[in-house]
Amino acid sequence: MNVIILTGRLTRDPELKFGQSGKAYSRFTLAVDRPMQKGEADFINCVAFDRAGEFAEKYFRQGMRVLVSGRLQTGSYVNKDGQRIYTTEVILDDQEFADSKGAASEMGGYAQAAPSQRPAPTSAIGDSLWVATIIPILLTICLSISQSSPTSAWIGPLLYMIAYPIITYTLSWWLFRMGYRSGLEGMQGFMGSGKLDAFTDTMGVLGLVVVGALTASFVSLTLPIQIVKDVLVGATGEIIPAQVLFNADAMLNSIFPQLLPLLLTLGVYYLYSKKKWSPLKLMALILVLAVVLTAIGYATGFYA
Repeated sequence: MNVIILTGRLTRDPELKFGQSGKAYSRFTLAVDRPMQKGEADFINCVAFDRAGEFAEKYFRQGMRVLVSGRLQTGSYVNKDGQRIYTTEVILDDQEFADSKGAASEMGGYAQAAPSQRPAPTSAIGDSLWVATIIPILLTICLSISQSSPTSAWIGPLLYMIAYPIITYTLSWWLFRMGYRSGLEGMQGFMGSGKLDAFTDTMGVLGLVVVGALTASFVSLTLPIQIVKDVLVGATGEIIPAQVLFNADAMLNSIFPQLLPLLLTLGVYYLYSKKKWSPLKLMALILVLAVVLTAIGYATGFYA
């Protein structure tokens, strides 16, 4: 029988990859203490496939103490120098948290972790529920109230300042009590059952719907290119001045309404999340873009 059960700490974050067949997998190394040899450890390579691999990449972090089980597998490959390299790794069947906290201070000398700088495994719930859903919905309501009438513009900010702390306190207290009552075992069961992934995916989709509504309502971007020409009416000989023969923005909106605001929003998101641009840099880019497009609009008669 080939069964391996290990308890150890992760020496690095798991990294999710995809094989040639498209199958997802993640690799990580466990530092497993040697019995009766204090301060010494064996470093065991582990591989998790499919949902187990996605779970490890999403929730496991360097320094966490985890319990895994699986089977031992050996293999070999030839490296670039023509040498045959032999491998030994554990193919995981099951994995779970072994500690209530990723106490990296107890790790000894074989890894360094900074759990205080890492999000907790349940942080995905808060991000999806609060940042991506509740705040955008609240902002949408308050902005709509402010823009409905000049005399009621002050109601929107006031409503936000009142509603934000009330919702924050109520939701935080309710989630705290739920987590306290369920304990570590309850949270592990919640994560392992797949309910957490389903919940965060649902909140993510709802957040995208809200952001899409905000984009269409409050992001304004036009393409100020048009062809204007005086038109001679043959029957009467009358000249009608400044007739728009071609309007690029109107044509684009007839094909794909609000395409430019959508592209602007996606571009800002890409620069912020992938390229790590700062908000000030993004605002400067939008300002330059506004000046250039406005100049083009005046040059082509769009704003005449």
